[in-house]
Amino acid sequence: MKTVSKKFRECPECGGNKFLEDKTRGELRCAKCGLVVKESMIDRGQEWRAFDSEQISRRARTGAPLTFTKHDKGMTTEIGKGLGELYKVPGKKRAQYYRLRKWHKRLIESKDRNLSFALSELQRIISFLNLPKPVHERIARYYEDAVDKGLVRGRSIESVIAALVYAVSRQFGTPRTLDEIAEASGLEKREIGRTYRYVARELHIRILPADPKDYVPRFCSILNLSDMVQANAIKILKQAKKLDITSGKGPTGVAAAAIYIACVLGGEKRTQREVASIVNVTEVTIRNRYKELVEKLGLEKEVEEKTKEESS
Repeated sequence: MKTVSKKFRECPECGGNKFLEDKTRGELRCAKCGLVVKESMIDRGQEWRAFDSEQISRRARTGAPLTFTKHDKGMTTEIGKGLGELYKVPGKKRAQYYRLRKWHKRLIESKDRNLSFALSELQRIISFLNLPKPVHERIARYYEDAVDKGLVRGRSIESVIAALVYAVSRQFGTPRTLDEIAEASGLEKREIGRTYRYVARELHIRILPADPKDYVPRFCSILNLSDMVQANAIKILKQAKKLDITSGKGPTGVAAAAIYIACVLGGEKRTQREVASIVNVTEVTIRNRYKELVEKLGLEKEVEEKTKEESS
């Protein structure tokens, strides 16, 4: 028995608005005066009981939830599971079975065929870039909107998918660089950038400039750096943002420089070349951003002392 608070409903006897729901008797009673307001209520719960998660999954009669990551939202209707099923059908019915399968495939809408190919490509890129499931779901939803609006017509499916991956990964705070997406999709950065600008404008996707600190956790993980170095790099970037040092600079270059400074201060030696190869920027870019951050944040003496300690 549980207390149920109902808005816009009052007990006709005492005017109370709190009720007790008794599922065993199928009654709804007023919690204040005990009047049975409703009886013979329908139990909308399942008719079976389960005592652990294994029994719940085994006895449940519903399938997986709907998802935009599949062209049919996960509700596939298919005649047979493949050519192997043909030999399970009696000989006299095989021609009919084959004909039904063929016409079933022909009657699938062009939109479904497009989504089927595009979402398999999306699955490959998501797996390659190791992006989370919410990003995958949102990209799939945006792609279906793009198909409905006719934005894919005249453009390659791969470029639209790659552009949406770039936009949504930034939107969710798990950005991937254009170089990484170009490597994953096999397209040129220029084509991805051009499609991204068009799709973002047409679908009204508002993307704020990338924040350098969003790149830090992933780069530190690839470089096998400690949590202390990661925290120091983020602290450096926050101070730099307050002083408006990062505006107008490439976020990956600034993130790489902050990581390098944090490495020096934390005593975890990584060369500029190592950091540059992971972040995919030039060593010159790291040196320039490094000098700016060290000078304007007043870290010159501290960095020099740590460098001398390491060299000695």
